[in-house]
Parts: sequence; C-alpha cells; structure tokens
Amino acid sequence: MSTPADRSELTGPAPIDLGTLRTAPKVLLHDHLDGGLRPATVLELARDCGYEGLPADDAESLAEWFAAAAGSGSLVRYLETFEHTVAVMQTPAGLARVAAECALDLAEDSVVYAEVRFAPEQHLERGLTLDEVVHHTLLGFEEGIARARELGREIRIGCLLTAMRHAARSREIAELAVRFRDRGVVGFDIAGAEAGHPPSRHLDAFEHMRANNAHFTIHAGEAFGLPSIHEAIAFCGADRLGHGVRITDDIEIGPGGGAVLGRVANYVRDKRIPLELCPSSNVQTGAVASLEEHPFDVLARLRFRVTVNTDNRLMSATTMSGEMLALVRTFGYGWSDLERFTINAVKSAFIPFPDRLRLIDDVVKPGYAVLIG
Repeated sequence: MSTPADRSELTGPAPIDLGTLRTAPKVLLHDHLDGGLRPATVLELARDCGYEGLPADDAESLAEWFAAAAGSGSLVRYLETFEHTVAVMQTPAGLARVAAECALDLAEDSVVYAEVRFAPEQHLERGLTLDEVVHHTLLGFEEGIARARELGREIRIGCLLTAMRHAARSREIAELAVRFRDRGVVGFDIAGAEAGHPPSRHLDAFEHMRANNAHFTIHAGEAFGLPSIHEAIAFCGADRLGHGVRITDDIEIGPGGGAVLGRVANYVRDKRIPLELCPSSNVQTGAVASLEEHPFDVLARLRFRVTVNTDNRLMSATTMSGEMLALVRTFGYGWSDLERFTINAVKSAFIPFPDRLRLIDDVVKPGYAVLIG
C-alpha cells in the first residue's frame, strides 16, 4: 500500500484508490460509537455478559446480518440493529473496549480527528450511572489513542453525548455534556426517529447548552423533511445538522442546472451551517434512493459546507476511506475536492479555533499536498 512517504520523489497526483485514500488525513464529525463495533467484539462481549440475542454466532455471518438488516431502506428497521450492539455495551469493560477499538480502527484509516457520539442513557441496564458510563467510555478512548500512538498513528477524539429524541432525558444529558466538557466531551446531540419527535420538544436542553457556551448538533432532515431542519436551526440554534439531506426540499434545480434556494436553504448556506452527510447510511435508511441520486454533489457545487461521514461503520460496512471512494467513483472528485471536504470538517469541529488551525495547516494541507503532487 502506498503512503505519503513513498511519494516523496514523485510528481503529479497519486491515483485515487482505496490504498492511497487510506493514507489521506481525514476528519470525521458524525460517527456513532454503538454503530462501529467489530463483529468479533460483539460476539465476545455477548459471551462475557450472557447476552443470547445475537442473530449469528460467527463474525463473518454477523457482519453480513448487520449490513443486510441495515440496508432495508427503513430508518426504523435500521435503528433496530442497535439493540444488539447496545446490549453488549452495559459494563465498564465493554464500554472501554468498544471505545478503545473505535479509536484504533479510525486511526488505522488515517482519521486524525473524530467526534464520536453515543447515548449514555442507553447503557444503564446493569446498574451504571450516567457519569460512570461517560467516565469509562472516555477512558477507553484514551487507551485507544495511546495504543494508536504506539503504532505510529496520531488521532484526537472528541465525544458527543446524545439524547434520544423519543425519551425525556435530554436536559439531563445536556447537563452531563457540560459536566464532562473539560474531560473529553465536546458537545451534545439528539438522535432517534424524527417523525413525531421534533427537536423543539427538547428546547430546555439546547437552552442549557447555549447558557453554558457549549456546542451541539441535531439529527435533522434525514428521514423527515424541511420542518425538522427549520426547527433545528430557527428554534433550537443548532451549530451543525446531522445529515440534513432534506435541505434539497428547499432547492429548485432548473433545466439548465441553475438553482433557486428557498429561505431555509439560503440561511443554512449563508450561515455556513455544516451538513454532516453520510452517503452510504443515507441510502440504507431510505433518506435518498441511491448514491447517484444523493444530493452531496449538488450541495457541494452550491458551496454548502458539506462534510463526509460514516454514521455507523458496522451497519454500513464502511470506513471514511470507503465513503470517499464511493463519492469519487460516483461524482468524479479529485484530491482537491477531498481536501476541501476535509477542511470543511475541520472548520466545523467542536474544538478551539487554534486547534482547528493547527489541524489544517500542520496535518491536512501537508497530507493532501503530497497526494495532489
């Protein structure tokens, strides 16, 4: 496999294939911890904790089941796959192991910064408190980061704490996010089925985040339309939109390719509100019909702040390199485009401005300069 160092004396752009993509520095903003477990780890943790509900008893078959179940075209069915992963993440050891392996797997794919989210309220079945759940998860991230460094790979991870939009604990989770923000938590999120659960039902949580000058993103515009996006930005004040693909409901493309943007779409673009787009997942959940019909390219050409994300690496059988390769093959992107999408993600990260600048100037730009040639 080629690496940037291998090209030190070469000129011209590197070929864009999975091998070279795995060497490119990447920034990931939308990745669910409980959607990225290794199949073998799911099996081992299930044995350790006595969970007997798995649909397969070997890693390969289990991986195939997750991909098939998640590819049903229904967000509700997609979310049901998490019953199995969450079930094996109920102990300190289970949480820490999953977090450590997440860090290692992302670092192996040359992800240099990632924001990984999970819902602490879903990990209380064996008596852990919310604080204990977050504590052990953050310890796992630290362990994985240290192990990655021993292997010569640098990664930084910020944790996002998610509240489930159908539940009534969002204010409590927002308080938890603020409580842990100097210990590895960088923001707050709400997730779950959108229909019937508008973000405005959680205003007190978002008000708490704003009162404490803390960051938050909102899953909006994935399975539900423009009203979800409008509420997320107009009433809740979201810093970013999780998915946001349905922003195209407010964009009219003319016969000649020109675009007319409605007021919501104009606002999202003008305010540079980042879109956490997850191409493979968006197809699996039925948010878009196919990758060819994904609005990523339209939004990129219209200069929305688009970012590339994995969402759930286990369910989508994907990586950041895989998502980038799919976009390259579908829309013909080159290294400069991928660099732009990566810089978009850095600019949108919930870390201090000087840290974002260092990532861009010291890591992303030099890494892509070698690949661009």
